[in-house]
Amino acid sequence: MSETLTTTPDLGADADTAAEAFGPSARAAERGLLRFATAGSVDDGKSTLVGRLLHDSKSVLSDQLDAVEKASDARGLESPDLSLLVDGLRAEREQGITIDVAYRYFATPTRTFILADTPGHVQYTRNTVTGASTADLVVILVDARTGVVSQTRRHAAVAALVGVPHLLLAVNKIDLVDFDEAVFDRIAADFDVYCRDLGIGEVTAIPVSALHGDNIVTRSDRIPWYRGPSILEHLEQVDLEHPEAESQGLRFPVQYVIRPRSAEHPDYRGYAGRVAAGVVRPGDRVVVLPEGRTTTVTGIDTADGALDSATVGDSVTLLLADDVDISRGDLLAAVTDAPETVSSFTATVTQLAEKGLRPGMRALLRYGTVSAPVIVQDIAHLLDIDALTPQPAPDALSLNDVAQVELRLARPLPVEDFRPGGAVGSLLVIDPADGTTLAVGMVGDRRAALRPHAGSRRVVQKDGTVTDGSDTSSAPAADGRCRPAADPVDPTPLAVAATATDSDSFPTPGP
Repeated sequence: MSETLTTTPDLGADADTAAEAFGPSARAAERGLLRFATAGSVDDGKSTLVGRLLHDSKSVLSDQLDAVEKASDARGLESPDLSLLVDGLRAEREQGITIDVAYRYFATPTRTFILADTPGHVQYTRNTVTGASTADLVVILVDARTGVVSQTRRHAAVAALVGVPHLLLAVNKIDLVDFDEAVFDRIAADFDVYCRDLGIGEVTAIPVSALHGDNIVTRSDRIPWYRGPSILEHLEQVDLEHPEAESQGLRFPVQYVIRPRSAEHPDYRGYAGRVAAGVVRPGDRVVVLPEGRTTTVTGIDTADGALDSATVGDSVTLLLADDVDISRGDLLAAVTDAPETVSSFTATVTQLAEKGLRPGMRALLRYGTVSAPVIVQDIAHLLDIDALTPQPAPDALSLNDVAQVELRLARPLPVEDFRPGGAVGSLLVIDPADGTTLAVGMVGDRRAALRPHAGSRRVVQKDGTVTDGSDTSSAPAADGRCRPAADPVDPTPLAVAATATDSDSFPTPGP
């Protein structure tokens, strides 16, 4: 039973539900919503950093802080253990570790945040995937005394696989190495060497002490050689513009057919859903998939009235010129850029349940708003998440395995490769017997999709000069940033959130 000492309601595993529960309100929309996750090895200080972030940004209620102080006193601690603000589970309290993904909501005058605090143990990699899957940015912590370790590389690789565009390396416990600039430079450079080929859009390194609050909310006077932003300042400033998502062809998975049959609206027929990619306007020609019939959009309705256009993320009702047979699960796509229907496809999946995927296994595919029977045709190979290299395929996947599999559909569907932006190509594999989510994944070979910027990357050096990133011994810029060149990859994350504990609460993946 959870004993969560939340500063805000525990959002559970469903970040999309959380987003709906808290908005986006008009005010939040004006500020911008940033979803970010924390990751790192055990004892690197993730929960302390999150607790400090909430405490110093004044997002902690007085009674919650009182509870933390009492719990800390009971443990004989001289000061409040802020990690208790997020280590909600009893087992976590007792062991001092984070097991499940804990979602928190907080806001500043500049921006609204949904934070996913993920566990650090290697056996909870699936939870890290869960937390990162909806994140615009991942904060990866390292201990300044140990530097980049295997878990650091693993979490960076997970972020790359799910398409997170921004990484923030928090070099924690910098006070325990006497605020040594050389130590920070070495760790930041080591991390950059690993990340340079992953396709991460931007990597920023910041020296911090979560325990004492250095560079968490405000900049620290104890680290004068660092002139970049604090953690919170960076979270408030990171670019969330995703123009690529709007430039893609329309993808509108139909969630509900609205037919009121009332005296006021006897003939009204609208198709409700959320624009997953592209822009739609009255007059646009669309194709209904998988049937393939074409028609024209005649109107866009919302609860607040009609719109001239709708774009990515807008929940609207489309009116069509023709009386087409459309139901939940169908996809409306741009006629000029429609996906092909396929009977089988490759996917990169992460095993979430004890019951592992195996060749010949029958399951249920959830893709967009459609659910369809599927057979696991083959397990092509496992993926070594540390080295991003293929490993021999097992007879069945085990918990936390990341693998490339072949799935065969019972009927053709408009399935397409995971696309930068996460608008399309995300999926769930569900056990039809009990509804348990067995795996989450992305259509296509994500490993092959990595490293898109090899050779085109640039790094800003500490002295302000710019290189192409080929100098692997380079230190970060004075503001802590190592930036790639233009054309960043993947503007938004995979639109899949899942946990092994609450499969029914998963948000709808992309179409």
